[in-house]
Amino acid sequence: MAVNNEIERKYLVKDTSFLKENFISEKIIQGYLSVDPDRVVRIRVKGEKGFITIKGKSSDSGTTRLEWEKEIAVDEVLTLLPLCLSGVINKTRFLVPFQNQNFEVDVFYGENEGLVVAELELENENQAINKPDWLGEEVTQDSRYYNAYLTDNPYKNWK
Repeated sequence: MAVNNEIERKYLVKDTSFLKENFISEKIIQGYLSVDPDRVVRIRVKGEKGFITIKGKSSDSGTTRLEWEKEIAVDEVLTLLPLCLSGVINKTRFLVPFQNQNFEVDVFYGENEGLVVAELELENENQAINKPDWLGEEVTQDSRYYNAYLTDNPYKNWK
């Protein structure tokens, strides 16, 4: 696997009208072996595949960071999950196309029930974005919306 720069923007989702669009969905279970701000190590089951991912520190704008990901066996992920920090993330990811863009909308469950976040991967930090009506406030620079943060500070405790 290659090491890439992940460039993305993150938004809250105002309502569930995105479900009226054509979409593909898959369940995701993920845990974190490390949530150090300089390097995050994550394992996940996404649909029927397993992955290990290492992400570097985010840029000042919050949009760009180094990412390395490798597919591993689902059995290996399930074996490693008990080694993860507390707060395993459970969510459904909806892949929602909108005007030649593909939004990844995550609907969280369990400790993060009620949180719905959309991400859009970009080719560069200044890329123009076409925003659907269901897209809300941008939260790219707000680290509270990082999945790694949610493991230790679940959404249910924010209020």
